[in-house]
Amino acid sequence: MQDKSLVTIICLCYNHEKFVVESLFSAVNQDYPFVEIIIVDDFSTDNSREVIKNWLTDYPEIQFIQNEKNLGSTKSFNKALKLAKGNYIIDLACDDILISNCVSLQLKAFKEKRFKNLGIVYGNAELITENGEFDSYYFSVNQLKKTIDKRKTGNIYLNVISGGNSICSVSSMVKKSVFDDLQGYDENLAYEDLDLWIRASRKYNIDYIDEILIKKRITATSLGTHFYIKNDSRSRKINYSTYLIIKKAIALNRTKEEQKAILKRMHFEIILTYKTADYGLFLKYLMLEIKQRVRIVFS
Repeated sequence: MQDKSLVTIICLCYNHEKFVVESLFSAVNQDYPFVEIIIVDDFSTDNSREVIKNWLTDYPEIQFIQNEKNLGSTKSFNKALKLAKGNYIIDLACDDILISNCVSLQLKAFKEKRFKNLGIVYGNAELITENGEFDSYYFSVNQLKKTIDKRKTGNIYLNVISGGNSICSVSSMVKKSVFDDLQGYDENLAYEDLDLWIRASRKYNIDYIDEILIKKRITATSLGTHFYIKNDSRSRKINYSTYLIIKKAIALNRTKEEQKAILKRMHFEIILTYKTADYGLFLKYLMLEIKQRVRIVFS
């Protein structure tokens, strides 16, 4: 019997005029037929809205949310999440491209689940340039395009809080019930993925699909490029969000091992704040580290 689970793909657009049509086509052209698409334009300052409206003339059934001011990705996503009818959710930035069998592979992983309480599945990503040319892979692969280093699956909470390359958020599918349980993204944050994975992995198991599921575009305005920019306002907002996420993770920790693991992540962030000349945040981290070490001693 064919699985008819509905999958909602939430497509977030902000100044993606050059890429949005290719991204939206990758969502509608999935080899799995039961897909709902919700598009959100977060008050783009380029021609994105007009491009989307023209594209929608052939897809009048697709919902299109046009923000009246720039809300950021977390609030924009949550607006769409409230309208989503799918059992599963994909968060797609409108400069990225889903591989045609992305949804079917993700649903297969859920159907043939290896873990109880499976909440999220994710896979590998091909990184491409602004012109769509191959750059690299998110996780290194061999000649068969299979991941070289085995991914940690199941309970990955310890891996996520300690940092490193434990996740690939852009290639993930999340159960709608998980988002409902966690009440969506934290709207107080400048970015969403690390916080989601920490909170989700605390309560749910995670599985990995050893396939390329998405093409992730690397641009000058990509979020990932702003973690490391010196004296940059967006960088400061992003890195302060990481500080808040780490404080939330400390509250979620249950064991001394977990409390020690968060120190590893904290150490990386302390170095980053120094390199980006964010000295106020640097001092906050130093105080947080002292408190954390005291907490470990007396736990």
